[in-house]
Amino acid sequence: MGQTGTEKRTFSPYIKFSRDEWRNLRKATPLTLTEAELETLHGLNEQVSLTEVEEIYLPLTRLLNLYVGATQSLYRATHEFLGDTGEKVPYIIGIAGSVAVGKSTTARIIQALLSRWPNHPKVDLVTTDGFLYPNRELERRGIMHRKGFPESYDTRKLIHFLADVKSGKPEVIAPVYSHLTYDIVASEQIVVRQPDIVILEGVNVLQTSRSTNGARPMNVFVSDFFDFSIYVDAQEALIRQWYIERFQKLRETAFRDKLSYFHRYASLTVEEANQTALRIWEEINAKNLRENILPTKQRADLILQKSDHHMVEQVYLRKI
Repeated sequence: MGQTGTEKRTFSPYIKFSRDEWRNLRKATPLTLTEAELETLHGLNEQVSLTEVEEIYLPLTRLLNLYVGATQSLYRATHEFLGDTGEKVPYIIGIAGSVAVGKSTTARIIQALLSRWPNHPKVDLVTTDGFLYPNRELERRGIMHRKGFPESYDTRKLIHFLADVKSGKPEVIAPVYSHLTYDIVASEQIVVRQPDIVILEGVNVLQTSRSTNGARPMNVFVSDFFDFSIYVDAQEALIRQWYIERFQKLRETAFRDKLSYFHRYASLTVEEANQTALRIWEEINAKNLRENILPTKQRADLILQKSDHHMVEQVYLRKI
């Protein structure tokens, strides 16, 4: 944190914290997760330790708790001024980052920790995967190979969902996505009922609207509804490595299910799987990262910079 010498002349919208500086901001925040609970939260190829929770996620959720509390106080003050109670409006947190960078694990850990604070016990987690167009629509548009790119999402539907949530609507419906079948599950839905906090996680949540496939650009962005946003970051070479490792583990597990969209990859040898994963990474995920995801990093309120083994080594917090 110390800005000395030439650092004082370096202007940045962020305050940079080393791991040691950040963990000291935990103060007396208690650890409310057990090892067994944490085991259910991390991704397939991630091993997040309780130490990581203590040193990174507890300070983060302490900060978020302070922000949520301040927003709740402002909400009460506004409605006292207006002389009405108004509808309960959730605090919305957006979490962005590349495929395989670990943003889903980050979202689940934050959800678990925030739900243990007494002033906001109800925390819902929604992923933008549910707002992908169904496969049949992607095929009709000829963009199945660009699944995960901005044009593959029903952004208008996502914005309407967030607008309803932020307006205090009693019940708001979100669609469900299956990673097994690689498609929207028409028979399932998530019902959001005025929680204290909504976490929206996805690769595209910080992207600005733009014209795709001839459509008019939208004037409202998904991030316009966020009270706070987080970008999970790492060097591309590390993310590529994590993607290939995850692909290998899926080849040994989920891909073996005959219902899996990727069942054809279950019979690949280790070397064939490596080559296939690398090809998919370079042709799809790396391109999406470079063109659409990474350019949004500087729009986040907080950046978690990861190093080896998914350990966060630096934290960047936007100045207020």
